[in-house]
Amino acid sequence: MGKGRVEAFTDGVVAIIITIMVLELKVPHGEDLAALVPLWPIFFSYVLSFINVGIYWNNLHNMFHTVQRVDGRVLWANLNLLFWLSLMPVTTAFMGENHFAPVPVAVYGVDLVLCAVAYTILVTKLGRLHGADTTFARAVGHDKKGKISLALYIAAVLLTLLNQWISVAIYVLVAVVWFVPDKRFERLIEKN
Repeated sequence: MGKGRVEAFTDGVVAIIITIMVLELKVPHGEDLAALVPLWPIFFSYVLSFINVGIYWNNLHNMFHTVQRVDGRVLWANLNLLFWLSLMPVTTAFMGENHFAPVPVAVYGVDLVLCAVAYTILVTKLGRLHGADTTFARAVGHDKKGKISLALYIAAVLLTLLNQWISVAIYVLVAVVWFVPDKRFERLIEKN
């Protein structure tokens, strides 16, 4: 089956996720800059999650651009990823509202782990559907970045037992690494 509907559906779900996250931001009470200070954890959590959701959307866009079709397995794998992404507004609010307490930071990390696992499953399903000698397979390669990110997320969740700020720093580090545009897909698309 064609990929157009899955792309449109994914775009819609991601737009809703981001909309829900921004609606969690409340207007500060007060008219000076001091009124913004108590909101920094919520705003920082929102920015981090916006970037994470945006990274997934960007990667999905690139991946689906290089494939010709999808099947039922790909549709379910994509829904699995969208499910875990759809929890991002809740885990974001939980972490921000509780000022980065250890348990909310760990819960946020578990959501990131599950998003990364779901993304890996989707990449695997697309790879199997299209084969090893395709633009998609060449662009994904061994996906070292994805595997390292997943390992860092797991480590960050475990490190909340030691210090939640180490975990937050790891979440930011992974986001920064992925924020730099991934040229694997673009280079291969331009060649074809």
